Amino acid sequence: MVSSPRGTRGGSTLGCLVSLLVFVAALYYGVHVGEVFWRYYQLLDEMKSNARLAPNLPDDVIQRRLQAKVEDVFGNDQHMKFRITRGGTTRTITIQTQYRDSVDLPFFKRTFELKPSAEEPI
Repeated sequence: MVSSPRGTRGGSTLGCLVSLLVFVAALYYGVHVGEVFWRYYQLLDEMKSNARLAPNLPDDVIQRRLQAKVEDVFGNDQHMKFRITRGGTTRTITIQTQYRDSVDLPFFKRTFELKPSAEEPI
């Protein structure tokens, strides 16, 4: 039979509970802040895809595709303006936008200003 030292009856120590609470809080906040950057990278990926296809697409088609992605990622109430610039001395297409996305959690309120941009040769 295995005997344990006096006073320990399988109960948790306070340090273990505190570290578990800190881990759960960090996970909770990290997931919500991570959603902001997940949406950013989804939009950036769509911008890069459209920039690669730009030689075969007119600007209004690119605008419609990007707006459809915005509605898919952010919901129907979000609208963004995209600036599409073609040509120049380097013969490239540049697609740019900027928007704000916010996180509103207990003890943490933050607004992120994001400026995705994609550039590809034509």
